[in-house]
Amino acid sequence: MARIKFDLQELQAFVAVAERSSFRAAADDLHLSQPALSRRIEKLETLLGARLLERTTRRVALTQVGRVFLERSRAALDELESAILGVDDLAGQLSGLVTVACVPSAAYYFLPSVLREFAARHPRIRVRVIDEGANAVLNAVTSGRADFGINFVGTQDAEVDFRAIFKESFVLAVRNDHPLAGRKNLMWDELAGERFMTVAKESGNRLLIDVALAKAGKRAMSAFEVSHILTLLGMVEAGLGVAAVPQLALPLTTHPTLVGVPLSRPRVSRTLGLIVRRGRPLSPAARVLYTLLKDAGRAARG
Repeated sequence: MARIKFDLQELQAFVAVAERSSFRAAADDLHLSQPALSRRIEKLETLLGARLLERTTRRVALTQVGRVFLERSRAALDELESAILGVDDLAGQLSGLVTVACVPSAAYYFLPSVLREFAARHPRIRVRVIDEGANAVLNAVTSGRADFGINFVGTQDAEVDFRAIFKESFVLAVRNDHPLAGRKNLMWDELAGERFMTVAKESGNRLLIDVALAKAGKRAMSAFEVSHILTLLGMVEAGLGVAAVPQLALPLTTHPTLVGVPLSRPRVSRTLGLIVRRGRPLSPAARVLYTLLKDAGRAARG
């Protein structure tokens, strides 16, 4: 039987283009020029004697042969990564890309410490973080743009598996010179006289607050609405008002200017979880990062 000789880099190039449906995006992922990437794909197709990709001016699509070859290429790359990860002396030499989609509040405080440990163990694996809102994170995972995600929505989605890692309550973010900053606890009724700020209605965090307050027969009137929690915290820091934010967005003891005061009656909380697309196994490199995040969430709960 004739042997077909091609490089691992050519397989990686094909998988990158297939998953991103774009030569430009795949070239960015692999730190290649588009012409260099195209040459790798053309060489692979020549060696196989079959076209793997259909190219148009707007998009890239897999041929029937390409769809079959993609699954086999992923399996081959995963098997190779598993073999390397199983050898301690070589694990640090593993290279590749892991893409994680993450809601911004978790990306800001929870994710960096885990990535620091991951980078120390696997310095040649690159990590891309898609830090977007909850719906965008869910879409990134279901569409295959991300290997997995960190989100608080997805428990009811038939396309993903949701593994809870951390339950957090909402706290009131105030400046440390605000009269409420020294309180150990606050009830929502006590915010009636404050200039309350919130994220927009399209936000998953806003939905959690609105539903909880509606069930309790309460209503929060907002003076300002923004799109992102980090913008909201900047406005609180500027003295424009107060805001309810997830605990991870504002650690209770480490921020130099802001203080988080627990809120009750009702207690509003959310459960962060790791989400993966159902039926799509993680690559060995992605699985290592997934496990580190799962363990970090367990430690945070403790």
